[in-house]
Amino acid sequence: MTKKGNAVLGSLLLAMLLSGCQKDIPHLFDGYYTAEADDFDENGWKEFVTIYTNNNQIVTVEYNAINASGFIKSWDMEYMRLMNRISGSYPNQYTRYYAVSLLNRQDPSKIDAISGATHSYYYFQSLAWAAIAKARAGDKHVALVALPPPDGR
Repeated sequence: MTKKGNAVLGSLLLAMLLSGCQKDIPHLFDGYYTAEADDFDENGWKEFVTIYTNNNQIVTVEYNAINASGFIKSWDMEYMRLMNRISGSYPNQYTRYYAVSLLNRQDPSKIDAISGATHSYYYFQSLAWAAIAKARAGDKHVALVALPPPDGR
């Protein structure tokens, strides 16, 4: 084989080896994947994250909480007004922020917490990781996640 042929063959082998390094990036199966708290919290809410993945990317994200009657937390105007007065944040704000941040960054560990919504930040991260794990496995069953109470007990 000529020197030119060896160089081409060497380049091809190197390219094949380097492309093999991409296997450490987990594949996301297409579809909808949900993770939710395994129980309602002390205020009667159950947090959840649903992601839609397509072509190995997170395409949509929904983060919210629901009560036993099916009412969505970010629709509760009285709660939002109270929380905003106390903490400077409210569900309609932080649920959208965390969802958009995951959509833009594709990695829950690259999302910053909003002041006043720190507990929800940790809940979101736990739920997002669980939903992503389901997408990596192609498992469409809802992941149930034990979330600690806000006081850490």
